[in-house]
Amino acid sequence: MTARPAGPPRAGERSSRAGRLAIVLHSHLPYVEGFGTWPFGEEWLWEAHATSYAPLVALLDRHPSAPGVTLSTTPVLIDQLQAPGAADRARGFLDVVREDVYGREIAGFVEHGFPDQAEALRRQRQWYRDAHRALDGADDLAAGLLRHARWTSSATHAVLPLVASPTGLRAQLSGGIGSHRRRTGRWDGGFWSPECAYSPALDGPLRDAGVATTCVDLTDRLGSGDPRQLQPYRTDAGTTLLPIDRRLIDLVWADGAFPAGAAYRDTHRRSTFDLMPWANDGSIWSADRARAAARHDAARFVTAARERLADGGVATVALDTEFLGHWWLEGVWWLEAVLDEAAAQGLELLHADAVAAHLPPVPLPREARTTTTWGAPRDLSTWSGAAVAELAWRARRLELDVVATGGRATARAWRELLAVQSSDWAFLRTRGTAGAYPDMRASAHAESLVAELHALGSASAGLRNLAPYLDGVPLQV
Repeated sequence: MTARPAGPPRAGERSSRAGRLAIVLHSHLPYVEGFGTWPFGEEWLWEAHATSYAPLVALLDRHPSAPGVTLSTTPVLIDQLQAPGAADRARGFLDVVREDVYGREIAGFVEHGFPDQAEALRRQRQWYRDAHRALDGADDLAAGLLRHARWTSSATHAVLPLVASPTGLRAQLSGGIGSHRRRTGRWDGGFWSPECAYSPALDGPLRDAGVATTCVDLTDRLGSGDPRQLQPYRTDAGTTLLPIDRRLIDLVWADGAFPAGAAYRDTHRRSTFDLMPWANDGSIWSADRARAAARHDAARFVTAARERLADGGVATVALDTEFLGHWWLEGVWWLEAVLDEAAAQGLELLHADAVAAHLPPVPLPREARTTTTWGAPRDLSTWSGAAVAELAWRARRLELDVVATGGRATARAWRELLAVQSSDWAFLRTRGTAGAYPDMRASAHAESLVAELHALGSASAGLRNLAPYLDGVPLQV
């Protein structure tokens, strides 16, 4: 079935059949706070805060359509942003590292007769200065995100179908949900399943944890562009599953999508100090030109969404928060333009928590009752395939060792296990984007866990600021 084209809306008029758009932003970074700096380590946090989180929070604070955007944060991300001294180290990074690097590069371009490159970097440096101003007097890097985040996730972003035991699954679910409740005082059941991983075996545990709504990727089960992707489903246990709509997501995320446009910053061509003053078409990056491109692409996106939704339904567009800003510098500009353009074109935004009330979920189709992720391909191979099988088996073996220890297992043992279970180590190894860092980190946590199991209580209970509320989670039956 092909959706009919959507004509221009009349002012104040909306088709009764027209569908809604749900934008879900998934905020997560690997557990790097206190573990290395550059090129792999906690500077990822400060960069993401300056270029993604701070601009996004400012947008959500000021924009009237912001309540229609669903923001999720992973507990491990908030653990890091709230770690003791994190705000001071972020300020130091902005004050010293970024000011120094940009200052040197700008001076060099001016000295050698390249004023346009220097001006491009001056405009980009403003992101860091704005982030610093937002930090003035603040000791909590996560406060802005938590003000808007109604969805949470598992404790350390474990791929839930790979967790080996009911006890281990409960630690990830209850640990993550409990920390969100403690931090925000609220939770309405919205849950980001890490890597969009779903299996029917999770139906009962998700229900027992109180999960009301989560996202799944059914692209290869129902077909890209199939109208069934615009229908929420329910599990046998009652949780609402929102299929993410690749037809719209690929306008932004696929190879050759919007971020590859001529006017946007080229992230491959680098200057002496690893900065990026050029655009994708080889010209000097211009903030005004890039912002105009973001508005143009936002209009294209909203038009495509209206056409996709002309016969009704809900399109769920899920993106990594860090993609907007940290990876695609102009991404937050694009998002704000989408909100403005949706209002102008009469496209209604719907918070993901409200989807089930708007469009009643139906039973999950038989062909979709299987394990899926948003990985490539849409199965578990990114996190358990041949290239990373030993990581997956080691995490499973260590989990069963901790569970077998029963009530004697210490909080430190559980925290080291949670760190081992993070999906990030296998993902980074599969992608080959962080050298030996993921192997080093996974092995270090595994070795620390083994040492703790051999001498229970020999290490302090805490692991930096990881899972600070874990002590309140019932880990044993």
